[in-house]
Amino acid sequence: MTLAIGELAKEYGLKTGQAAGVLADLGIALDGANFEADNDEVALIRESLKDLDKASPIVLHPNITPRDVATALDLPQPEIQKTLMMKMKVMATLTTTLKPEVAEQLVQNFGLTVRWADAAKPKPKPAPAAVTQVRKATEGAQPRPPVVTIMGHVDHGKTSLLDYIRKANVAGKEHGGITQHIGAYQVQLPEGKITFLDTPGHAAFTEMRARGAQVTDIAILVVAADDGIMPQTKEAINHIQNANVPMIVAINKIDMPAANVDKVKLQLTEHNVILEDFGGQVIGCPVSAITGEGVPQLLEMIVLQAGVMNLKADPRGELSGTVVEAKLDKGRGPVATILVQNGTLRVGDAVVVGSTFGKIKAMLDYQLSAIAEAGPSVPVEILGLSDVPQAGDKLEFAEEERLAREIAESRAAQNRLDSLAGPNRGMSLADLKKKLEGEEEQKVLNLIVKADVQGSVEAVRGLVAKLEHPEIEVRLIHYGVGTITESDILLAHAANAIVVGFNIKPEPGAKIEAERRKVEIRTYRIIYELIEDIEAAILGRLEPKFEEQYQGRVEVRAVFNLSRFGKVAGCHVVDGKVMRNSKCRVTRGTEVVYEGKIASLKHVKEDVREATVGFDCGIKFDGWEDFKEGDGIEAFEVVQVNW
Repeated sequence: MTLAIGELAKEYGLKTGQAAGVLADLGIALDGANFEADNDEVALIRESLKDLDKASPIVLHPNITPRDVATALDLPQPEIQKTLMMKMKVMATLTTTLKPEVAEQLVQNFGLTVRWADAAKPKPKPAPAAVTQVRKATEGAQPRPPVVTIMGHVDHGKTSLLDYIRKANVAGKEHGGITQHIGAYQVQLPEGKITFLDTPGHAAFTEMRARGAQVTDIAILVVAADDGIMPQTKEAINHIQNANVPMIVAINKIDMPAANVDKVKLQLTEHNVILEDFGGQVIGCPVSAITGEGVPQLLEMIVLQAGVMNLKADPRGELSGTVVEAKLDKGRGPVATILVQNGTLRVGDAVVVGSTFGKIKAMLDYQLSAIAEAGPSVPVEILGLSDVPQAGDKLEFAEEERLAREIAESRAAQNRLDSLAGPNRGMSLADLKKKLEGEEEQKVLNLIVKADVQGSVEAVRGLVAKLEHPEIEVRLIHYGVGTITESDILLAHAANAIVVGFNIKPEPGAKIEAERRKVEIRTYRIIYELIEDIEAAILGRLEPKFEEQYQGRVEVRAVFNLSRFGKVAGCHVVDGKVMRNSKCRVTRGTEVVYEGKIASLKHVKEDVREATVGFDCGIKFDGWEDFKEGDGIEAFEVVQVNW
């Protein structure tokens, strides 16, 4: 007997994919939309369908396509494609083979779950808890060179100072004398070696730390003696303090006529950097990158600080390292700068770097000389990876390239699944409210404040300092004057902080970075609204806030009185767009004559979803017809801005 699976499913109020699951469980094969069964089998199938829950999973088969999903869900094919493109941002034809995770998410969009037939869904092999190591520790931990990062304001002499230390003209090769990349260098001194990281800005420093890579042992803050504390100096201080690494202050340009070392030392105290001269714990060294004055003392202080920290690693232990920088070279392929942290990296090693893998074909030191191996705290460029890794990715050793490939592919598959689920979001005031309802003992709310003037910043600092609550500490980790930048977002992501702005807007790049990293940005015009929001969150009374989001502006060019539809406004879109069901505000001169909703939107005689700038359209309002030629219409939507 030949039966149609679709008709049988409808008979019992089920989806075709749910009925197909019953056939799969009974071992009955489908031939297209039909199947063959004898009378006994039909009776058993009907009994099973009768007892089947209408919320049971949809059964999917290997190499599923959007057309197959539409059949399984008994939905029109255009509805499936619309969901893929509009909700999931996936471009696919009806015959495109969908990835298993995409197919699952597609079905879940319609309120159902998925069960894979015949183990159709390929599962990535789980990565080992730790990459197999063949090099066992035989000598134990030994002293290693310190890793030092140089930070500070632009043009305060960071690269020139490093240039003098290693006797190489790096600054002269940079465009405009500004460092455009991350440089990793090693300096040989009588007391031992020091590894320097010269960063192009604080973003790279925080980017690695945000990915869990704490590679820096000591941070050198460079401040120009003739310029004093500048905006990027404040940023550097906050980044270093938030990273919780020892700081040494190098007061540079003491050879300049306008140099004032004492003034710089006093300015540093205003930012909670107390030098030893004033009874603090921070080492300060006046230096000149031009004459070399004070540089030997600075190096001596670095070695002394490293000795106090007792930095050790095992050159024969388990191999580990971190990506400092990576790029795609046209001639050499993926190139990664690796800082070895433990063990010894050798040419020919099979390695896993994040979700990439490879066998090291060549290894270069900071002078671009080929080397065969690199021990702890040695920066090297490696060639031979399958793809370009990300800054902060961990390097691990594998017994053979095949194992490295399996581990990297499993991680890549997991990363794809995680990306479909959405990235981890940062802290928000709504999250704070939820955390306070939990059982955690110590809660901290980190804030980054940017404003248009210094007075606003100081006012916020004073008000935040007065906030007291037995269960939560409000901490201002960074503040400054100017727009919200990508560096602020990176710091907020690393420190799990909220970014607050007064009378300013975030830069376009910062907004994109904030959306990608799920960092909350809040802007205010009244300073006390911030304090009220924090207090409301602490007390559990935080309510959602809504704001108008401008869509476009329309002008009424003609009024049509249609017997069937009533009055219709003939309009021209002069800016942005207007959408069906948009909220609108009709103005006549300076007076608002109507505020409500657009009931219908037409172009010629067709109903349309939206009309964009430059197009004509017909608009009918919800219960209002007193419009006139020359009226202006502002279209907007009301969106929730809290969370």
